[in-house]
Amino acid sequence: MTVAAAYWRPLPNGQVACDLCPVGCRLRPGRDGPCASRTNRSGSMALMSYGRIVAAAVDPIEKKPLYHFHPGRDILSVAAPGCNLHCLFCQNFSISQDKDARTREAAPQDLVAAAVRAGSVGIAFTYSEPLVWFEFVRDTARLARSAGLKNVLVTNGYLNPEPLVELLPLIDAANIDLKSMDDRFYRRICRARLEPVLDAIGRFHAAGVHLELTNLLIPGHNDSDEQITRLVDFVADLDDSIPLHFSAYHPAWRMQAPATPLATLRRALTLACERLPWVYLGNAALDEGRDTVCRNCGEILIARSGFAATVRLRDGTACPACGYMAPVTVA
Repeated sequence: MTVAAAYWRPLPNGQVACDLCPVGCRLRPGRDGPCASRTNRSGSMALMSYGRIVAAAVDPIEKKPLYHFHPGRDILSVAAPGCNLHCLFCQNFSISQDKDARTREAAPQDLVAAAVRAGSVGIAFTYSEPLVWFEFVRDTARLARSAGLKNVLVTNGYLNPEPLVELLPLIDAANIDLKSMDDRFYRRICRARLEPVLDAIGRFHAAGVHLELTNLLIPGHNDSDEQITRLVDFVADLDDSIPLHFSAYHPAWRMQAPATPLATLRRALTLACERLPWVYLGNAALDEGRDTVCRNCGEILIARSGFAATVRLRDGTACPACGYMAPVTVA
């Protein structure tokens, strides 16, 4: 499938400038972008991953994780190889950092048809980084929207404002990985910057996209009380109805820090609940931070076991005990 690349400019001497994300690559002829999604082909930007599917599965939507968006539903989840960040701890490095990962081809209409057949609530672009798969996500999301499906992004949020503005009207929900509130962490560990991510989070929220945030807690890097509190304050000041997920890290790729202790997750939960009503813990065997509990009376609204969810809401999003209307999308 030959599709024109978006957001690039020709430069002298056959070079091209990529304007898709804040990395701002300048590629000589024959050079691939470090995101493994774009290449300079004879002085023009060409796409490397359009229609290349490296992973596909029908997942519980809780696995994204999205806990307040169609809980209990399944969603077709797909990915292409590549990412514009190079986080040393990447949990999916085998697909995000390998441009030669084994793939199969699928057109946008193929994914829409597969989602309909599976009874999926929509399509989630996930596992690697969907924003560098911009053209394919855009084209597929348009068809999915026409078919009555929901479009979901699980993303690092590292995209320039102009392409993000084009994409946002097509997106129904997103989980953005806010890795730290420390720009030094982004520069040292991810080869990126914090500010564009915070800007993107604000734009998702302003556009009315259902938004949830995830923070992977890495011992010795972003798990101090000060770091956790800064992150919680950012979320609370933006909108305290945004669900925040703290996820346990395990050694992967180029980082061998010890796995996140359960005590760290519990401490993060305690700190976050001082300002946020919807805080969850993931990637660890814990009873805490699992269920959705009414902020008014404490009744369990959505009970979870693993990735299975039992919705106890009444009349759409009402608490069955006190009638409080929870910020949960169910239809």
